[in-house]
Amino acid sequence: MEGPKEGVPLAVAIVGGLHADARKAAVERLLTDVPGSVVLHHDLATAAAGTVVRTVRDATGLLSADEAPLVNDCACCALREDLVPELRRLADDGLTRLAIVELWDSVEPKAMAEVVTAGGLTVTGVITAVDPALVLPYLGNGDDLADRGLAAAATDQRTIADTFARQLEYAPVLAVADSEEADDEDRELLAQLHPTARQVPIGHGGPVGVQPTARPDERAAGTARPDAQASARSPLAAAALAGFDVEAAAAAQHPACALLPAEADAHGVSTLVWHRRRPFHPERLYEALEDITCAAARSRGRFWLADKPDVLLHWDAAGGALCVESAGPWLASLPDAAWEMVPPVRRAAAAMDWHPEHGDCCQHLVFTSPALDRDGLERLLEHCLLTDAEYAAGRDAWKQLPPAFDTLLEV
Repeated sequence: MEGPKEGVPLAVAIVGGLHADARKAAVERLLTDVPGSVVLHHDLATAAAGTVVRTVRDATGLLSADEAPLVNDCACCALREDLVPELRRLADDGLTRLAIVELWDSVEPKAMAEVVTAGGLTVTGVITAVDPALVLPYLGNGDDLADRGLAAAATDQRTIADTFARQLEYAPVLAVADSEEADDEDRELLAQLHPTARQVPIGHGGPVGVQPTARPDERAAGTARPDAQASARSPLAAAALAGFDVEAAAAAQHPACALLPAEADAHGVSTLVWHRRRPFHPERLYEALEDITCAAARSRGRFWLADKPDVLLHWDAAGGALCVESAGPWLASLPDAAWEMVPPVRRAAAAMDWHPEHGDCCQHLVFTSPALDRDGLERLLEHCLLTDAEYAAGRDAWKQLPPAFDTLLEV
């Protein structure tokens, strides 16, 4: 087998996920399936001692191990500073076809994909490895990462649940472990949480007849076995090399134009899509937050508060905890001249759901969970909307309502 052709860019595949066993299995499968591949991994477990450990290995074993100092007391910052130069080194040596970046447990793929792309390298795949039997336990785990030894910095306030949810929903490909403990409900929950994802089984070992990845000396000398070429046809390898659009992936996660799941109900798992054109009463919604948040394993979307009628608010809940934050103005509140500064994907998303009176202002919340009480949740949400009389009073009156969310939004 010849080494990578001159001028062909290094392919970079990012593999992440809190399900460590599934992640490691996916990485090993890629090493076996893609000739000329290596794995880079930054171990953040040593961050308390002031360093992170970077290893590079191929299918035959460890190629190098080095330490990188923390940057601003942040292990993730050190990872960012160290990753791109190491990838460039691999690109320059001309021996590596695919660099597999195996993320440490709590590192989220979005930030790393954007760092790699900004560094002038080509991300060809982003994969989150998942054990279906662990999806619900992780979504329901409200423990802080710090309490589990998984924080990426001293200031890291993320939880197991919200970190796992973002890892799962960002990746266009899910490498799914063959779990004996998983049942139909587990697999249905995974499908409803990320219905547009391509699910690829991790499998066991390489395809029949395929030999292990060539060693570096074989790659350099061009003496690798030609039958290793066949390995690139495996589904996981194909997914890792298929291509990835960083801008489209970011847009799909942005609250204003997120690609949210559709209505579904199967195997005891339901997804409720709740869409309304009337704003929430801030006090009634605030008082109901705990009940709404705990009603589903996962909920997300955008919402509209009467006392802040021009602000698009992001709803993001998992593990019984809710994050609410401003995502900027609704497009309906912007002057026409400002629309040119809005990304086309945002304008397109607003146009598809434009209301003659309220523009893009709306409630669009999605709840996914086993045993979801759809009727009870809908009644609760409806109760939080403005009444007919409150709605008829108009925007000036809405803005005078008690600002119950100011503390939560840190206004």
